[in-house]
Amino acid sequence: MSFPEGARILMYSHDTFGLGHLRRCRTIAHSLVENFSGLSVLIISGSAIAGAFDFRARVDFVKIPSVIKLRNGEYTSMDQHIDLGDTIRMRESIIRHAAETFQPDIFLVDKEPMGLQGEVSETLAYLKSRDTQLILGMRDVMDAPHLLAAEWERKGLVSKIDAFYDQIWVYGPENFHDPMVGMDIPQRMRDRMRFVGFLKRQALHAELSTNKQEGDYILVTTGGGGDGVTLIRDVLAAYEQDETLSYKTLVVLGPYMPGKERDEFVERGNRLDNLEIINFDSRMEELIFSAKAVVSMGGYNTFCEILSFDKPALIVPRTVPREEQLIRTQRAAELGMVDMLLPEESNDPMKMAAALRALPDRLRPSQRTSAIKMDGLGSISQIVGDLLQNRHANRISQKSKA
Repeated sequence: MSFPEGARILMYSHDTFGLGHLRRCRTIAHSLVENFSGLSVLIISGSAIAGAFDFRARVDFVKIPSVIKLRNGEYTSMDQHIDLGDTIRMRESIIRHAAETFQPDIFLVDKEPMGLQGEVSETLAYLKSRDTQLILGMRDVMDAPHLLAAEWERKGLVSKIDAFYDQIWVYGPENFHDPMVGMDIPQRMRDRMRFVGFLKRQALHAELSTNKQEGDYILVTTGGGGDGVTLIRDVLAAYEQDETLSYKTLVVLGPYMPGKERDEFVERGNRLDNLEIINFDSRMEELIFSAKAVVSMGGYNTFCEILSFDKPALIVPRTVPREEQLIRTQRAAELGMVDMLLPEESNDPMKMAAALRALPDRLRPSQRTSAIKMDGLGSISQIVGDLLQNRHANRISQKSKA
């Protein structure tokens, strides 16, 4: 679909822990520029490794200073010589300047309504005054209702979302999960919610992956890896204690795996036949596409890739500090889409070994349920197309009146 040259979408991805936000924004951006020839997308990202990913023509990113989330839930600057407050002020200034310069038709904010520590508040107010369409994008699952309600009340987010945002996109189908279930939100805000569906992924260039594997293999991935130590440790323990586990396995630690544990895992993996450990691959879609089965945590992006490429999966969800992965995995297991082990089960090497042994012969998700569709990117393109058409029509009308 073609629009007048100059249609623009600005995306914000705070990226303090893992790769999920940037990868989700990148997936949406690539789909949109593929569908709209006159569109440009600019992603504002705090990811320290944003430059490791490929971006299509008419998709670019602005890097803001990185902030990392500690295991206790607190934040700190990636550069520990810079005060966190100074880092937030720099990020806030860059975000505002990018918006003023880029002048987007649509501003899409991923997950954090006001940004990290409120850093997009001024930008939202500015763009609201310019009649930019403001959209909040949410995962299918945000957190347990009582935890999300407490966080939103502490930050005063319900009234702020109501005041600023024109639409709320939920990146999942309504029959899977409602991220606002149990939340006390006004009906006018709920009326702005659009359940767009899961975001389907593509694997177009498997031959370009530097870690391309020959033959069937199980892929073990923790996403960014910052919270993946327990899963990798449990998988390695299963292989070490059950010599019958001989299926070829590729373990991807993730770029944020702590250095001490990374060294430990590489050393242990070198002693195991049929198991290879790598640090990171920016083309995870290709590795999942080529795998026989997948072992992962319950993060949104890997879950979408499992469904997109229809892979048997064993998921061990993180349960703290957020319950997002637990809720998503429990629902998926309830629908028969995946197998699940709780962390207290996966740390039993024999239970983990049994699950790994059975995994390659499990039915694919599409053979276990027909309830879930992967139509999110198409839905988003339809919404964006309507918004841009309306803005274009309004501009023509205003010019004719002038």
